[in-house]
Amino acid sequence: MVRNGNKKIRTNVYLNADIKSQAQEIFKQYGMGLSDAFNIFLAQSVLQRGIPFEIRIPNDDTAQAIKEARSGKNMSKVNLDELKKVVSA
Repeated sequence: MVRNGNKKIRTNVYLNADIKSQAQEIFKQYGMGLSDAFNIFLAQSVLQRGIPFEIRIPNDDTAQAIKEARSGKNMSKVNLDELKKVVSA
C-alpha cells in the first residue's frame, strides 16, 4: 500500500547528465519537476510490486539498428505526407 505522507527526505542519486536534462524538459511539459517524477515512479513501483514498465533486451537485429540510428547510419529524412502515402498504399 502506498501512503501519501508528507514526510520528505533528501537522497542523492548519480544520473547521466544528458538524460537528466532531457527528462526534465519532458517533465516540465507536465508541470512536474524531477522529484515529482521520481516520486511517481517509486509509488508505481510499490503499487505494482516491481518496475512499473516492461524492460526488454533487444535482439541482435534491433540492437544493430539502434546502434546505426544513434550513429546516423541508414537514416533518411521523411515527412508526414510521405508516411501517409506509404501507410495508405
